Amino acid sequence: MSGTARAFWVVAPGQGAIRPAPLAAPGPDEVLVRMLASGISRGTETLVYRGGVPVSQHQAMRCPFQEGDFPGPVKYGYSAVGEVETGPAALLGRRVFCLHPHQDRFVVPAAAVLPVPDAVPTRRAVLAANLETALNGLWDACALPGQHIAIIGAGVVGGLVAALAARLPGAAVTLIDRNPARADLARALGCGFASPAAAPDDQDLVIQASGAADGLALALRLAGVEATVLDMSWYGDRPVTLRLGEAFHARRLTIRASQVGQVAPAQRPRWPHRRRLALALDLLADPVYDHFLDGDSAFSELPDTMARLADDAVGALCRLVLYP
Repeated sequence: MSGTARAFWVVAPGQGAIRPAPLAAPGPDEVLVRMLASGISRGTETLVYRGGVPVSQHQAMRCPFQEGDFPGPVKYGYSAVGEVETGPAALLGRRVFCLHPHQDRFVVPAAAVLPVPDAVPTRRAVLAANLETALNGLWDACALPGQHIAIIGAGVVGGLVAALAARLPGAAVTLIDRNPARADLARALGCGFASPAAAPDDQDLVIQASGAADGLALALRLAGVEATVLDMSWYGDRPVTLRLGEAFHARRLTIRASQVGQVAPAQRPRWPHRRRLALALDLLADPVYDHFLDGDSAFSELPDTMARLADDAVGALCRLVLYP
C-alpha cells in the first residue's frame, strides 16, 4: 500500500501551506500512523514560521522527520499523537506519540513511536514533548525540595516547569508573568504568582522561560547569593544584552543553559531520550495539565492558525490541531 498524505509546510518566512506528501508502503519494522491530534509549540514553531532560526543553528534546530531546510520551505513540528493503522501486532490499533511534523498520515520506524498510556487522553498527550523539555530543565537546574524557585514566563514551557516544581516537597514556587490573567493558571498549578515588578527576590533558583531578553535581566535581579539562573529561552537571531556589573560577581551567580536536545548531565548515564519521553507521557495522567490546552484548530486551517499565533500579541498556550 502507498498513497498520498497532507502535510503543513512553512513555504517561506511568514507563509504556510498544506501540501501533498508521498506516503510509502510501511516496511516490516515500520508503522503507518493516522494522526489524531498535534500540538503547536508556540515559541519554537512561530520562530521557525517567521524565519528566525540563525544560520549557525540550522543543524541543531532540526527536528526528527523534518523535510526541507530553514528558513524554508521546511516541514517542521514535533508533537504528534495518532493511531497505528499498519505495523507490528503489539502496536496495531494503539495510540502513539511521535516527534513528527503536522501531517495527517505518516510512516516511521516502529522504534520512533511510544504508546500513549491508557490514562492519558489524546488531547493531553500532545504536551509530551513540551513536558519533556520542562522535565529536562528541572534536571539541568538541579531543583531540590524546599527551595525558593521563581519561573519567569507563564507560557507552555514555563508553566509546565512551574507545575513540576510545585510538586517538589516544601518548595516555594512563584510563576512570574506580565499578563495578570496568568494568575489563574498559577493557582491551578499550585504555585504563587507575581508580576515582574512585584516578583520576590533572594531566590535559590530562577528559571527564565519568557523568551524575552529582559526576562533574563530580571532573573539575575531575583537570584540570591550563589544562586543559579537557568535560561530555557530560545532567542533565535535576537541579540541579548546583560548588565554583568552591579552585584552579579558579588553574589557569585551562575547562569546555566538548558536545551532538550541532550539529557541533563547528571541523568544522562541512565536516561536515554526514550525513557525521558516515556516519563513525560506517564506524568500527563494528571488532569492538571489540561490547563495548558488553549483552543482547537482544524488541520485544514493550519496556515491561518500559524499566521495568527506568530503575532506576539496572541498569548496562546498550546494550540491543539485536530485531524478529520
